[in-house]
Amino acid sequence: MKIGIVTGSIRENRVNLDVAEWVKKLAIEIGGAEYEIVDIKRYDLPLFAEPTSPAYTQDLVEKEKQRPWSEKMNEKDGYIFIAPEYNHGIPSALKNALDFLYPELNDKAAGIVSYGSTGGVRSAEHLRGVLSEFQVAHVRTHPALSIFYDFDYPNLNPTDAQTEAVKTMINQLLPWTEAMQGVRQKKTADHQ
Repeated sequence: MKIGIVTGSIRENRVNLDVAEWVKKLAIEIGGAEYEIVDIKRYDLPLFAEPTSPAYTQDLVEKEKQRPWSEKMNEKDGYIFIAPEYNHGIPSALKNALDFLYPELNDKAAGIVSYGSTGGVRSAEHLRGVLSEFQVAHVRTHPALSIFYDFDYPNLNPTDAQTEAVKTMINQLLPWTEAMQGVRQKKTADHQ
């Protein structure tokens, strides 16, 4: 199984990548899958302004800038989204990146690690709604890092409780990721 740890921010001086690296370290300790950080900043996606949603056409992936992003997300069996909270929701860069996808995410599993002044819980809830539209099964446990207690800016300094929450989330994500592989295989077999 391949799980992508997807960054949610492209800001300068972001701590998002630090959180992703920390989650990856914990995930590797647990094992059970191959883990890779998928940094949306590397893809330099334009603002989504396509005439049709990727839910209805795959013509978008033929465009040079979108293709590498689409291919990377398609090769993953599951995801861990690192979602900071911006103005009570997910960052526009994350929403924009997701808008270029649809079938790449269908029938896969995801976990969410959020952070912000209130742990980023509103970002996570916003992201759950978006992921549901993609038919992504998101696991219950949701580590929510507080910028007051889990950071010593600019450094990440998570509490033991958050470390345990990430481990629990990963241990929930692994069987769901495997189960969703079966769902995709059944759908493929049913359409042959």
